Amino acid sequence: MNKNRIYQKSLKDLNTFSIDVIAKKIIFVRTIQSLIKIYKKCNLFNIPYIILGEGSNVLFLENYKGIVIINRIKGITVKEKKHSWLLHVFSGEKWHDLVKYTLRMGFFGLENLALIPGCLGSAAIQNIGAYGLEFKNICQYVDIICLENAKIIRIEKKLCKFSYRDSIFKYKYKEKYAILAVGIKILKKWNPIIFTSLLKNINISKINPYRIYNNICKIRKKKLPNLNKLGNAGSFFKNPVISKKDAKQILSLYSNIPYYSQINGYIKISAAWLIEKYNFNNIQIGDAAIYKKQKLILVNLKKANPRDILKLAKIIQKSILKKFKIWLEPEIEFINSLGKIKLLNKKNNF
Repeated sequence: MNKNRIYQKSLKDLNTFSIDVIAKKIIFVRTIQSLIKIYKKCNLFNIPYIILGEGSNVLFLENYKGIVIINRIKGITVKEKKHSWLLHVFSGEKWHDLVKYTLRMGFFGLENLALIPGCLGSAAIQNIGAYGLEFKNICQYVDIICLENAKIIRIEKKLCKFSYRDSIFKYKYKEKYAILAVGIKILKKWNPIIFTSLLKNINISKINPYRIYNNICKIRKKKLPNLNKLGNAGSFFKNPVISKKDAKQILSLYSNIPYYSQINGYIKISAAWLIEKYNFNNIQIGDAAIYKKQKLILVNLKKANPRDILKLAKIIQKSILKKFKIWLEPEIEFINSLGKIKLLNKKNNF
């Protein structure tokens, strides 16, 4: 019996933006051997392909002419060390499922990243982060596989070039490679990562991993749109990281803007605050709109056309640039009929 399921249907339920486009084929892959076999077929017949997990950080712009490979290669192994737990997790595992698994096992440290959509592969690519914790803080290595010769290559953390919503995997290992697994290190000695909104709801003397997990789930459910009701890809734009000089200038005009000092001396400021401050007055293009409870999220109200979403994003970019002299860079990736492309940046606007 074929372990892979093959479809010729809409991708609507396979991307969190709920964009109703179709692909030549959609194949769910559960083994490394199957992934390599499909790649070789695509390579032989010159068929475009793209590998997705939950489709949580992408915007399809049109029908896809190739094969969409849905990664469902799963598995978790655990090694116990004196002071830590070492997890080897395959890239098809859902991130939130991993967080729940570690809590059940009594491994504490991932709870601040609860309810982030997507799989382990995208967690590494995007260097996901929330509430004071980023993927790079717990990552030891990322295993990639060369689809041409099935060779597995281990990329140690220091070579992954993790930064804010970025990694080497966005640039160097895109063609002929796939993320296979990640290594995660969780210290046995638990040190809670405290953030302001947490202290509003929990007495600091009663903080434990489960309370933090439950609190973050409540915050995210209240703050973020329900994917079953409003299609979205999470934060559409990155929080801009600017120089101290530029930050000083904008803070002299807007002293209440949220900002965060970075290790490299730069300043990260809140993109949601910039959009909120501009006051777009419930702007809507077709069925594309800004989410009222979190301005950094663009939503598909029902049957949004991807071009409407792009148009809305461009209006936001131009407006913020004009008012604050700051360019908002997209966090999501764009996919046209042949694959991922660059859009909505200064050098290559649409």
